Amino acid sequence: MFNKVVVGVDEHQGGHDAVALAKRLAAPAGEVTLAHIHRIVSEPFTRGYDDEQASEIRRSTAILEAARAGAEIDARLWSTGAESVGRGLHELVETLNADLLVLGSTRRGFLGRVLIGDDTRAALNGASCAVAIAPAGYAKRAARIEKIGVGYDGSPDSERAVAVARELSAELAASLGAMQVVFFPAYLFSGPVAADSTSIAQLVDDARHRVSALGNLDPHGAYGHPAEELAIWSESLDLLIVGSRGYGPLGRLVHGSTSQELARRARCPLLVLPRPRTRPTETNEATGDEVIGNLVY
Repeated sequence: MFNKVVVGVDEHQGGHDAVALAKRLAAPAGEVTLAHIHRIVSEPFTRGYDDEQASEIRRSTAILEAARAGAEIDARLWSTGAESVGRGLHELVETLNADLLVLGSTRRGFLGRVLIGDDTRAALNGASCAVAIAPAGYAKRAARIEKIGVGYDGSPDSERAVAVARELSAELAASLGAMQVVFFPAYLFSGPVAADSTSIAQLVDDARHRVSALGNLDPHGAYGHPAEELAIWSESLDLLIVGSRGYGPLGRLVHGSTSQELARRARCPLLVLPRPRTRPTETNEATGDEVIGNLVY
């Protein structure tokens, strides 16, 4: 379970979905922060700046208060202005030293805005925490997480995804399965010795055996496009976990086709894990407390 959770909240359905998922993934004594990134309306010292900015802050605070009351969640509220939603979320995650960022999947909501614009992508490439994506409408059907699946391809990132999935399944008393998706390159179907259905069946069987060797989980193998096959499998899951490669979790969502497709197509919540890295925590030398600086409402 996650101890420091930031939830992207807005006025759309995706915000409600994200809060519902955060309630499932936050540790019982975890700290949940509902965050709304309001737009910076104009440059300081221009006419009307103070009034416009005050209006944005009031609107942002109202959205946060309504989200907390509607979800009946014990959470603090954080409103801040930024040039883009992505940059604001990225800076907030860093400031709070969060270990999970939760977003909704609707295009009009936070995720849709995070995945749009080069500036946003650049700001999020170094995001340091895991990212959970709630599917559209999740708030209306959220239930206890009883079945967890993990995408596996033999890479160190997927090995770590399996390890995290084991921890979560133990904490949530959920069953655990893993799937490896394999495929033949297209050129093999037109060569002197073309791949056939027997070869494909053997490929899938080998994948299933590799997953089975991980031990203590339900092994699955499939042939096809990884995002498509994992998305189909996700319909039978309560949580799908995948690893990240190279870009950090949100950068991987933006730049990596499999994770980006899963963010849009997964039928269950998706959890994308970052590559582990050592990041110093800023502390107050006098008290030892973490230093957190921003406007909190």
